[in-house]
Amino acid sequence: MKHAYQKTFANYLYLQRVAPKTRSSYLQAVKGLTAYSQQPAEQLTNDQIQEYLLYCIQTKKLAWSTCNVIFCGLKKFYHGYLGRDETGFSIPPRPRSTQLPILLSREEVSRILNATDNMKHHALLSLVYGSGLRVSEAVRLRAEHIDSKKMLVRIDQSKGRKDRYTILSRSSLELLREYWRTYQPGKWLFFTKDKNKPMPSETAQKIYYLAKQKADVTRGRGIHTLRHCFASHSLEQGVQLFILKRWLGHASIKTTCMYLHASPEMLQNLTSPLDSLLGEDRV
Repeated sequence: MKHAYQKTFANYLYLQRVAPKTRSSYLQAVKGLTAYSQQPAEQLTNDQIQEYLLYCIQTKKLAWSTCNVIFCGLKKFYHGYLGRDETGFSIPPRPRSTQLPILLSREEVSRILNATDNMKHHALLSLVYGSGLRVSEAVRLRAEHIDSKKMLVRIDQSKGRKDRYTILSRSSLELLREYWRTYQPGKWLFFTKDKNKPMPSETAQKIYYLAKQKADVTRGRGIHTLRHCFASHSLEQGVQLFILKRWLGHASIKTTCMYLHASPEMLQNLTSPLDSLLGEDRV
């Protein structure tokens, strides 16, 4: 794609109110297609675009979710931006598979949170776990999002462009107060060397991986694991499903129900109705 098209397509996406991260992915999708075909993107046929999508799936073996972002970006470019009536290219539907999140025990989470001596890192990880935040939400927090009177954290324009409130842990609040007195943040609660810029999500991931390594915890994946653990541990403590759904910002209760199946502790604490029935007969 020529530089002029990059700029005008970027402006189109901005006017369409496409989220910044999605805009970047869509621009990269068209860039990748242009690099592969060695032709201007606006001149390519549906067959040529389909060939590139097959290359991404079969040769590069990209995950379905990655291919779907590429597909959506190209569809936005050709159908939305260029105004083509027909976009005759596609990708296969998402494979039907259900993967439960890998959960950590409370003891493992505690070890991770306490593994770092850096106050900023400790406050960040504690807030992610204590409020069930996505990493993108945590790094975009500002001081006014912390409601110490109602013990809530406000999340502005998160996934699906939705605002929501989630619970604020008293432990997190105490950490944040100490952190605020020591670091005196500017616009963003968690910042880079420049206090006017928010901490990148990649930096937060590195902080988590380092703490996890220090804590000698080998299970689980990235920092999103802390959000999964918040959900599971909340259910184990008796938090109602529809409240947890609101805290997490899920669009569907089906997504929240995943944690009912994922938590082995909950399953261990349940009693079979047969045992209850036989117990009543013995009385």
